[in-house]
Amino acid sequence: MKTLYAILVLCGAVALLPAFVSSGVVLNLVIMTLYATLLGQAWNILAGFGGQYSFGHAAFFGTGAYASAALQVHFGVNAWLCLPFAIVCGAAVGALVGALSFRYGLRGSYFALVTLAFAEVFRILASGGVGLLVPLKSSALDFQFQGKAGFLYVILALTLAGFLLSWWLKHSRYGAWLTAVRDNEDSAAALGVDVFRVKLQAIVISAGLTAAGGAFYVQYFQYIDPHLAYGPAVSVEALLGPIVGGLGTVFGPLLGAAALKLLGELTRNLMGDAPGVSLMIYGAVLIAMVTFLPRGIGGLFQRLAAKAP
Repeated sequence: MKTLYAILVLCGAVALLPAFVSSGVVLNLVIMTLYATLLGQAWNILAGFGGQYSFGHAAFFGTGAYASAALQVHFGVNAWLCLPFAIVCGAAVGALVGALSFRYGLRGSYFALVTLAFAEVFRILASGGVGLLVPLKSSALDFQFQGKAGFLYVILALTLAGFLLSWWLKHSRYGAWLTAVRDNEDSAAALGVDVFRVKLQAIVISAGLTAAGGAFYVQYFQYIDPHLAYGPAVSVEALLGPIVGGLGTVFGPLLGAAALKLLGELTRNLMGDAPGVSLMIYGAVLIAMVTFLPRGIGGLFQRLAAKAP
């Protein structure tokens, strides 16, 4: 229960932040860190706990973002009602990708390439359309807020859901099945675990959570286009947080997201908004983490704590 208490205390502290901080820059940094944590938690459920590495989470993100934006722009549906619809659409795409991949036994690099291919197919299909600009209404009833605090509370609630899912996986029977599949699929199947069903459920949960991030992105920035929705940047951001922070851990995505966002702000201040610099930096960080800290920042903290007297 210590982990659950730590999650609640952390989220409670963040919820109190707008009462003490009025700077839009600081609040925006916290919001984007929580947003990156949400994407990282979603990817971590599938890859960190399940061992199914995806390079194409942009397919789920973009589906959620476009589903929410299209309903608002073309049908005038309230944005709060679009959020669960976006989650369902993203989960449905996850079920499609998972059914086609896992039914034929794809795993490892083959599964990663298939997810990348799906994201690219979705990007090409969406490129035939145009970007969508969500109407400005500036009302909490329309999922739009005049200040940053409202958005902070929404993304905090979504991120809390991601934390609770990860905590549940650490302590549930399904989480044990998923971990067994990650460690050795053949052994898990021999022990009676339905490998296909377990992996399919994991990708559906992961895709739905990623789609929620896409719906939030649309409301926060009020615009989406094919490159933003289905481009590689989303997939890279989703996988970097858990890898940098610690795969298969509850707080790894948060540690990784915070470190990367601070690094991104430092890089932006030093080098400006030069195109492609952030992806180059992220790529270098990914190579360094895999080479020198395969267990991430969380693993480093554990080793330091173990060596402490």
